[in-house]
Amino acid sequence: MNPILDPIMPDNRLKHAAVQPGVIRVAIIDDNDNARSELNNLLNTNSTCLVVRSCPDAESALNDLPKFNPEVIVMDIDLPGMDGIDGIRRLKEQLPAAHILVFSACEDQARLLNSLIAGASGYLLKRTPLDRLVPAIREVCEGGAPMSPEIARRVLLQLRQNSGAPAEKVKLTPREQEILDQLSKGFRYKEIVDNLGISFGTLHSYISKVYEKLHVHSRTEAVVKYLNL
Repeated sequence: MNPILDPIMPDNRLKHAAVQPGVIRVAIIDDNDNARSELNNLLNTNSTCLVVRSCPDAESALNDLPKFNPEVIVMDIDLPGMDGIDGIRRLKEQLPAAHILVFSACEDQARLLNSLIAGASGYLLKRTPLDRLVPAIREVCEGGAPMSPEIARRVLLQLRQNSGAPAEKVKLTPREQEILDQLSKGFRYKEIVDNLGISFGTLHSYISKVYEKLHVHSRTEAVVKYLNL
């Protein structure tokens, strides 16, 4: 495996990154060598990101990434071997705290929606200017759901189409309903904390309980279910 395209960072650099405020540990999954190299160079030259691992497929990512504990995983969904959507689902099982940002040329309606339902936190098309990627990585860490405009329109359309569908009733506390309402309005975690006067720890605890009650793994899926309750 090419050590330039698929870096394993020395332990001392990882430890240094772990204690630096604002440094986001990122993993890359893309089967295209040039794409991985370009993303690796882009992110490692930005002071707020450190690429801890890059992988050419979902199988190697599932094997390697738990050892590196990335905060954000930037991945394509058109991968050889295991399908990228299955990869998202399994990565979220292994690394539930990691944010997955799809970066793909795929515009298929079903696949993009299934990616979000599987646990992706955002979806950018590869034709998105690369200078948009680092802000998107920061955005998912802050509780946002960055999407290319075309993708956002399709998701909103799907939400509207599903808004009248019957859903299983779930018993939510008033505070859990407040948090879901904030999520459905697009507020980031920092904004929700400020709006409701709670701590980040408390917010994450509520979100974990909500996800468990709704049987979901992502913000998008939680909002879809909430709007159908």
